[in-house]
Amino acid sequence: MAATRRNVLRGIGLSGLAVGGASLLAACGGDSGPATGSGATVKFGINEAEGSGPAYDRLKAIAAAYGKESDTEVKLNAVDHNTFQESINTYLQGTPDDVFTWFAGFRMAQFAEAGLISDVSDQWPIDGLNDSFKQAATAPDGKQYFVPVSYYPWALFYRKSIFEKNGWAPPESNNDFMELMKDMQGKGITPIAFGDKDGWPAMGTFDILNMRLNGFDYHMSLMAGEEKWDSDEVKGVFETWRTLLPYHQADPLGRTWQEAATSMGKGESGMYLLGTFVVDAIADQADDIDFFTFPELDSAIGADALDAPIDGFCVASAGKNQEAGKAMAKWLGSAAAADAGNAGADAPFIAANEGASTSSYNDLQKKSAEVVGAAANIAQFMDRDTNADFANTVMIPSIQAFLKDPDDIDGVTASIQEQAASIFG
Repeated sequence: MAATRRNVLRGIGLSGLAVGGASLLAACGGDSGPATGSGATVKFGINEAEGSGPAYDRLKAIAAAYGKESDTEVKLNAVDHNTFQESINTYLQGTPDDVFTWFAGFRMAQFAEAGLISDVSDQWPIDGLNDSFKQAATAPDGKQYFVPVSYYPWALFYRKSIFEKNGWAPPESNNDFMELMKDMQGKGITPIAFGDKDGWPAMGTFDILNMRLNGFDYHMSLMAGEEKWDSDEVKGVFETWRTLLPYHQADPLGRTWQEAATSMGKGESGMYLLGTFVVDAIADQADDIDFFTFPELDSAIGADALDAPIDGFCVASAGKNQEAGKAMAKWLGSAAAADAGNAGADAPFIAANEGASTSSYNDLQKKSAEVVGAAANIAQFMDRDTNADFANTVMIPSIQAFLKDPDDIDGVTASIQEQAASIFG
């Protein structure tokens, strides 16, 4: 993540362990107390339900390690990912935990501007986190409100054994990609697994097609509301997507991303455009998973941009123990935190901290780090790069409307633009 030529976040300047499964909305900050040491308590809200898989296990391990190292009681409030996302505004305006999992990008900046998260600039610099990550942690006021822990690329994942069995190789061009999908169909395999029941996964398809067809700068300007959604460029994205839909699993709105991943795991689908967390749903096949980035669609644009979201932590401004929250947040960005999460983990967790050990990295993690490091431009994902209301209330239903009726591109884009004008002004 140290490449200075990469534009990581152009969009950012646009505006002892106690485990519990309580509802996010019921989370409450405790009385203010010492930051660390005997008698200290910090409340830690995470966006993974208890027992939900490797992501939960990693966060639990990180919390346990901090509790042991700092002699602090860490009260873990574990909530499933979608509930966490949907409840976050109510949560932060109520009585939130001291520290909580969140994302870099526009979404972090919005909370900073709204005064819902605390300035943690006094915790920076954090040893092992380079300037790219500091940039990702910085809001428009120039202060840091976020501590990165990991990142991951979105790409086309596949099972190596199935590719080898059928004599397939990762495509080097769009023509290769199309021929590969046709061959898969001819052999009774759905080329691309697809599930959008949760609303957000299909955003990744729009992102990559827009970056491949119109370029990274245009994509970020579009996310910022500076371009029109009923333009020929955006219509071209949906038109290209429409030509690819016959190669996707049908009826995606009735399928979760985990169910789509399982179809790839079973060999029913050949590939899946998703983040490396795809392995969380098919962890028993982790060693059989590989990936390639989406091929070039326009030689003038190239294929050097991709989504690679950065995950990390914020301190809630309404949290009762600010000192304890900031102390934990700083530690969460350390190599020790990353190593605690990765110890014995099979699923990908690519540490943001340059000092973290890579000895436990599997091949997928190593390749992910190399691919992201080589990318010229990094986007954070649609629902992180744009206004939260626009992403959730406009783009989710609009993309789903397109998936229901891919022939009504003019209607979908006109509706998006009308709503975008209202939200962005």
